Amino acid sequence: MNTKEKNKIRIKLKGYDYSLLTDSCTTIINAANRSNARTVGPIPLPTRRKIYCVLRSPHVDKDSREHFEIRAHIRIIDIYQPSSQTIDSLMKLNIPSGIDIEVKL
Repeated sequence: MNTKEKNKIRIKLKGYDYSLLTDSCTTIINAANRSNARTVGPIPLPTRRKIYCVLRSPHVDKDSREHFEIRAHIRIIDIYQPSSQTIDSLMKLNIPSGIDIEVKL
């Protein structure tokens, strides 16, 4: 295993609003670049769609239905050769509440 592969932080971002997701990706990349770490990404993963079917009226008309969908957008950012300053700057970031973050070392 290379030393580059050992010294890596993988950040996985999930969100329903893609504009919040792109803003948070740029803030993470800017914070990593300020501490001279090498970044790769954001890599967009396929959008997951969840479709819900709801009856319009609860009593009679079963044929009348509405469909709603939720789209989950996912991005991956890899940070190679992180320093302690990189990790500190990533911990202090202000990310919007609609974004879910998973960090793997």
